[in-house]
Amino acid sequence: MPASARAIQIRQFGGPEAMQLVELEVGEPGPGEVRIRHHAVGVNFIDIYQRTGLYANPLPLTLGMEGAGVVEAVGAGVTHLQPGDRVAYASQPPGSYCELRVMPARSVVVLPDGIDFETGAAMMLKGLTVQYLLRRTQPQGGLQPGDFVLWHAAAGGVGLIACQWARALGLRLIGTAGGAEKCRLARDHGAEFAIDYRSEDFVARVREITGGRGVRAVYDSIGQDTFEGSLDCLEPFGLMASFGNASGPVPPVNLGVLAAKGSLHLTRPTLFTHLATRESTQAMADDLFARVGSGEVRVPVSRRYALADAAQAHADLASRATTGCLVLLP
Repeated sequence: MPASARAIQIRQFGGPEAMQLVELEVGEPGPGEVRIRHHAVGVNFIDIYQRTGLYANPLPLTLGMEGAGVVEAVGAGVTHLQPGDRVAYASQPPGSYCELRVMPARSVVVLPDGIDFETGAAMMLKGLTVQYLLRRTQPQGGLQPGDFVLWHAAAGGVGLIACQWARALGLRLIGTAGGAEKCRLARDHGAEFAIDYRSEDFVARVREITGGRGVRAVYDSIGQDTFEGSLDCLEPFGLMASFGNASGPVPPVNLGVLAAKGSLHLTRPTLFTHLATRESTQAMADDLFARVGSGEVRVPVSRRYALADAAQAHADLASRATTGCLVLLP
């Protein structure tokens, strides 16, 4: 029998006001699928991009890319999960802003007993993003202990995980953030240096910190406002990884600029390319769980909202007034 569940859905692209609380029917999982009852759901900038249509999906659309809960039922062919399992995921297609959903099982992993649902929901998309960036998206020759890297938005949900993970790897992370309090937070979580982009020229400060050489890699989720400056922060053969558009999309790039600035490498990676198979998803999740389980990485859940208040969560996140991770509680 289909079950009824509340969900946050949009019927047209737009601002937070486009988000509606609706009732949806949820049926049985088909082959390769699983039905999950959520205990917590993560909120991310990619949800805003999808709500506005920057990353367009078919409408109507239930938002949300990560969650944690309990398996209620599994479909044919699913062998790594069973009813009653505590699980978490970061997954395409969207649809986590709900009480109950059916989704592809290959994206779902068992959540270790030592990790609670809120932490699980908050860390999957953000933590796996840090994993694929620091561990799989590296400059020529890789990253070694002692190397400098620059991470924008270092006090956000992804950034605070990155600060800790980079410290655990022995990297010298330089973070940017807006305001003295956010810079302090980044340093408290492992950034060796924190630059207040509101009052400091981050390019000049990076050059000063690195003795004029620049950094081995820049990880930039801001996009338009920081892109050109980020290139100027790189040492020769350095890597620019542009993985988000918080300030707007990056304009077209003249590849000759990469040559002039030192034979630079430029990539626009996505998490879901790395999560394309169950095997890669499990391997990346195992790495994340090990870091969290050891205490090397803590996942700061800073704000909690009822599912019905998802629009307020989006407004708060877009204002850049938040730090750490935001979760919805269905």
